[in-house]
Order: sequence, then C-alpha cells, then structure tokens
Amino acid sequence: MAQAAKMIKVEQIASAIRRHHSQRSTLIGLKLNKIGRVSELKDTPEVRGMITKVQHLVRVVEDK
Repeated sequence: MAQAAKMIKVEQIASAIRRHHSQRSTLIGLKLNKIGRVSELKDTPEVRGMITKVQHLVRVVEDK
C-alpha cells in the first residue's frame, strides 16, 4: 500500500529584505516570498533543512 506523504505548513513571518541572497533563494524554494504567505510542503529532510536555514523568517503552522 502506498503511504500518504506527511505534509507541513510553513508561514513567512519576517521580510527577506537585507538578508543574504541564499536565504532569499531558500524562501523562494519554500514557495514563500511575502510576509503572511503560507505554503504546504512534503515533510522531507530536505524541506526541514531549508526551514532550519531560515527559521528566523518562518514558523511552522501545522505538522500533519
């Protein structure tokens, strides 16, 4: 049986202005680029690493 992929919701809570370009690119990779935007992504180690890199700019809204 195929197992349903776990999902994670991430919300951007701070601006990317005056941040390093790699942090801006990471936000774009997380499908975020404006404050208040929420993105639902698969819960993988790669996504968790991206969230850790910009943890001061985002918050995890919900783990499923």
